[in-house]
Amino acid sequence: MRKQELLDRISLDPSIMAGQPCIRGTRLTVHHILNVLAFGTAVEELLDEYDGLTRDDIAACLLFASETLVNTSFAPLTTSAV
Repeated sequence: MRKQELLDRISLDPSIMAGQPCIRGTRLTVHHILNVLAFGTAVEELLDEYDGLTRDDIAACLLFASETLVNTSFAPLTTSAV
């Protein structure tokens, strides 16, 4: 699947989930999908949990996050003495 086809699976609509990026046609936010993956939920579990969710939808979330980070600057994280 081409890059743009994946990105087209993500929608931003101010009237849905307060404008957070979502998988098109759902209320599943990119943040939610990435968060559950980060905490160890397997892709298969997600696919079983959400009817209609596809591997391409999950790939779209990952690509969207990647593309979003490309133009973001980060300051080094520091720990402060307590």
